[in-house]
Amino acid sequence: MGLKRPTILQIIPELATGGAELSAIEIAAAVVRAGGRAIVLSEGGRMADRLAAVGGELMIFPAATKNPLKLLANATAIERIAHQENVDLIHARSRAPAWSALIAARRAKLPFVTTYHGIYNEKGRAKRLYNSVMARGNIVIANSRYTADIVKTRYATPEDRIRVIYRGVDLDAFDPAVVSPERVKKLRDQWGLTSNQRVVLHAARLTTWKGQGDVIAAAARIRDKIRDCVFILAGDAQGRDDYRGMLLNQIKNAGLEDVVRLVGHVDDIPAAFAAAHLAFVASIEPEAFGRAAAEAQAMACPVISTNIGAPPETVLAPPRVAAKDRTGWLVSPGDIDSYETVLIDALSLDALARAEIGARARSHVTDMFSSLEMQRRTLAVYDELLDTSMQPALTIAIKKL
Repeated sequence: MGLKRPTILQIIPELATGGAELSAIEIAAAVVRAGGRAIVLSEGGRMADRLAAVGGELMIFPAATKNPLKLLANATAIERIAHQENVDLIHARSRAPAWSALIAARRAKLPFVTTYHGIYNEKGRAKRLYNSVMARGNIVIANSRYTADIVKTRYATPEDRIRVIYRGVDLDAFDPAVVSPERVKKLRDQWGLTSNQRVVLHAARLTTWKGQGDVIAAAARIRDKIRDCVFILAGDAQGRDDYRGMLLNQIKNAGLEDVVRLVGHVDDIPAAFAAAHLAFVASIEPEAFGRAAAEAQAMACPVISTNIGAPPETVLAPPRVAAKDRTGWLVSPGDIDSYETVLIDALSLDALARAEIGARARSHVTDMFSSLEMQRRTLAVYDELLDTSMQPALTIAIKKL
């Protein structure tokens, strides 16, 4: 390595839950395994212990603030931390703290990397300016080709400054072979399921654009056609109690209390997908990547997803592939008629046909969307900017295991 022990500083508002937060931890793990030092500035959260377990260092920092004056103060604080901790590169994963990190990086003359995790709404010039910080990195990491095209279109970012690096799935954790029957039974018991009930799992935080209301509407359509099916909506409300209440009212008004269940946050997501007969990604706005679709496939769980954003890159379905090569189904967002048809088709498969789709899904994710591949490609970005050799060092470390 050009640097003896590169120090990478990532900044993200919280370590509560979500794909961006998990990616920060996975990259911290890769940096440490490659012989570097990984610092994360964040307000902390339930995933802080996971960061510590992989050797990352959490510095509690007011990274969630959007107050302009505090953002400027944060820039000064980040610059000070960068000098004190001999930081070599700053990597921002969210818009508000990215402004502070950009200012600090320029003052300290450090490389600045951003990861464009979401498809941000742009209403007016002020919001467009606010969002544009995520396209101002020396290198901009896009978590899908769909996201990369958004960055190019909105900000005229040159292709040579963009790297498409898909979010990774931890194939050791999301492996049907390592999820014990006891873990699956524990979840099914918590959900109040009988042994003969099949699960359609919708795993996403409770927010309108994730489409929970449409899932409930689809459940109402098939209730009398497939009677052994329970829809599990797994995800935190994250303060959206009014939305949660609206969903509960929708369930009650449709008489679906025994068919649809809101179960809150689920810690053991691999077991949740193992417990599911089918996964459903019902987002009505584009997913920048769509981790749930990839994780479900890694668990050999067939998936239905809406056909907007990045899921068409991760879920193999006609017309992209022949029907015999599918790993799931793609449907138009909010099209309850299509939801009904596809749910009935998927739930009517015999055990062999479902197992064949699941095996193809697992193989597809293993080939294309592993955490290790995401780690390698991200470290290659750091190497490019720092003239280091972290990517090969990670590969050597993995081979020694």
